[in-house]
Formats: sequence, C-alpha cells, structure tokens
Amino acid sequence: MKGLASMSSAEASRPRIVVIGGGFGGIELVRGLRGAAVDITVIDSRNHHLFQPLLYQIATASLTPSDIAWPIRFLFRDRPEVSVLMATATGIDTQRRLVMLKDLDPVPYDMLVIATGARHSYFGHDDWERFAPALKTLEDATTIRRRILTAFERAEAEHDPVRQQALLTFAIVGGGPTGVEIAGAIAELARDTLKRDFRHIDTLETRIVLVEAGPRLLPAFVEAQSEFAKAALERLGVEVALGVAVTLCDADGIVMGEERIHAATVIWAAGVQASPAAEWLGAAHDRAGRIEVLPDLSVPGHPEIFAIGDTVAIAAPNGKPVPGIAPAAKQAGRHAAKAIRARLAGEPVSPFRYRHDGSLATIGKRRAVIDFGWIRLSGALAWWIWGIAHVFFLIGVRHRIAVALSWLWVYLRNQRGSRLITQTEPGEAGEPPPG
Repeated sequence: MKGLASMSSAEASRPRIVVIGGGFGGIELVRGLRGAAVDITVIDSRNHHLFQPLLYQIATASLTPSDIAWPIRFLFRDRPEVSVLMATATGIDTQRRLVMLKDLDPVPYDMLVIATGARHSYFGHDDWERFAPALKTLEDATTIRRRILTAFERAEAEHDPVRQQALLTFAIVGGGPTGVEIAGAIAELARDTLKRDFRHIDTLETRIVLVEAGPRLLPAFVEAQSEFAKAALERLGVEVALGVAVTLCDADGIVMGEERIHAATVIWAAGVQASPAAEWLGAAHDRAGRIEVLPDLSVPGHPEIFAIGDTVAIAAPNGKPVPGIAPAAKQAGRHAAKAIRARLAGEPVSPFRYRHDGSLATIGKRRAVIDFGWIRLSGALAWWIWGIAHVFFLIGVRHRIAVALSWLWVYLRNQRGSRLITQTEPGEAGEPPPG
C-alpha cells in the first residue's frame, strides 16, 4: 500500500481503526482512544484541524489562519499508534472493509468512524457559489477576506458613484450565528478600522444587508435574544431583512423577494449539506443528507461503522435534532471512542446522550448573546464570556495568547492586523459589477 510501512505480525493483529475527518469529532475520538491496543489512521483532505467557530474572524481580518488551525500530525506527534494520511475519501467498500481514496490505494479497516462534517448548501442553486462564497474552510475565509478588502480598494479608484456604491455594499445571506457575526464584523471593519485609511471614499457609507428567510435572527436562541441581536446590528448600521428569501445570486448582487440589491460582495451563510457519506454507504438519511444512525451512533446494518458530528441525524433527549456545533461533535467523538472500546471488549454499547452546554453568538466586539439554559445573557458581559470560552477551547498556550492579544488590540485600537491582499482572481466579487 502506498506510503504505509510494513508492520510486524504483532502490530498487524491489532484492530485497525480508520477515522475519516480531522474535525472536532474525529480529533476528540482519537484522543478518547489513547492507551487502547489499536492502530489508528486519520484521513483528511487537508493537513490541519480547524477551529471553525472563529473562521469569520479570518474572513474579516481580525485573525490569521495560523491562529485557529493546527497540523493534525502535530496534534498526535506523541502517539506512535496514530498515522495521518492527507487524502480525499471517495467511497467505502463495506464488503471488503476498505476506504477508497482519490489517487491512492484503499485503506483497510476493522472499525470505521465517519466524521466528514458538512458542506455549504445552496438549496439546488450550486451555480450561486462563485458569486456568494460560504464559510467552511480556511480557503473560504481567505477568499472572503480578499473580496471584502478588494471591494474597498476598487471603490477608492472608482469614479462612477453608482458602481462605487455597489462596491461598498455587502450582502450576507443567512441570519444564523455565522451571518450575524460576519455582518457585525464587516460593519466594525468599515466604521472603525478603515475610516481613516481612504481619501476618496467614506467607509461610513458602507451598506451591509443581512437577509434571513425566517421570521427572526438566531432561531436557536430565545426570541428576546434574537431581538437583541437585531437591534445591536442595526445600531452598527446593518440593514436586517427578515421573512424574505434570496431568489438569485449573480455578479451584480442578489435579488431578495422582488428587490434587487446591487452588491459586489455576497457571502453565503444560509444552509449546510452533509458530506456524501450516506451515499457511500447506501444508508438512510434525512433531507440534508445526514446519516440516520442508531442510538449508539453506529450505522444500521454495520456495527463496525460509527458516524458522528454534522454527518449524522440523531435526536437529543428533548426530541429536537442534535445541533451541528463543535461541542456536539466533540461529545459524539468521546462517545464513539467509548463505544469502540466496548465493542472490542465484547461489551454492550450504551446509547449516545447529547448534553447541550449552551449557545453563543457575538455581535461585533462589545456585544454577544449566550444561552446556557439555566442562564441567558445579552450585551457586554456576554461578549466577555464568549471571548473567554473561545480562547479556552483553542489548542495550545501560544494560540490562546495570540488570539487574546489580537482581540485586545482590536478592542482598544480598532485595528485589525490581517488586512493584506495577497492574491486576486479575475471574476471574483469585488470587481466592479456591470453597469
């Protein structure tokens, strides 16, 4: 097999655990198997683990990619039983127990964990992606950052006031945490960070439109907190459009309902679609493509295969679907590790019980909403708790210090240190749209 060293007979007899995906769930599972007499292979198309909740801060120039990402090999450098393979999974042969890879030989498994996460969904309009990038990877974040900063640069050089206004208009589709956080960050970027940098445009005239098809923002929060978020965004100058769907994204902006919004930069934060893992397995799945797993997170008909995180559809104790958030994926990863240990020992596997630790979302640099169930907070105190929680969950002291110092600098000086445009591409949003 390409790239894999030969094993001794003793090593070959150890159960082979293959994990597809190096996200929150996959990493937590590997940690949970520390000390187990198994050999583990982690397969991911990228070489890094990413702290996705802070991706929007890369997109809005507050942090750098290295602040929120770590090489997967580095995370397991002291675990000789863990191998990492940078490869793209293309299918699963359940009969021969093989994970199929693009351009590489298949990887055999005795037990398999699918933690492939989710991708963005354009609800059947995949052609919108080139005009409205979503935010799931570092590449997405740096693309969005480039488009945002390039829009201001091109507006500075534009003499036609109509085209200039289109360049200074940003449309965000989707009113969940990602959409709310991006809208607030762009507003502060324009009104605080950039206001003294340009000579021919007034960045205070930047228009930011946040469009949500549902009746309110942040539907996972209570209504009072949704209203707080809406009011906080409007104080930052964001236009919030509720109860209206986007019916078109193109090079000229968006159409919401019957209204055309001329915007050179459109950002998609409206929906997600599970990875194609259900198709690989021929497994039952919901409308979003998430595998309908058994209570112990195993795939029906395949007790040797577990699926976790955004890849699966499973109900929480309250009957609602387990949300696609980092804490849920980590809990599932820990459970799957215990389930594998139990399965290998011939013991019964207990069902997964999700515990909701809370929901958090920030609106700019001084306001946030937090819902822990037993306590709900909105405003400045919630923002401080949000920041402390996110710093705490970062990996490594250096990253925690770097992110905390970057946030302190933004808070005190309104300066964002990652405003470099290092690449441009023809046809990207940020180019002046057609007249």
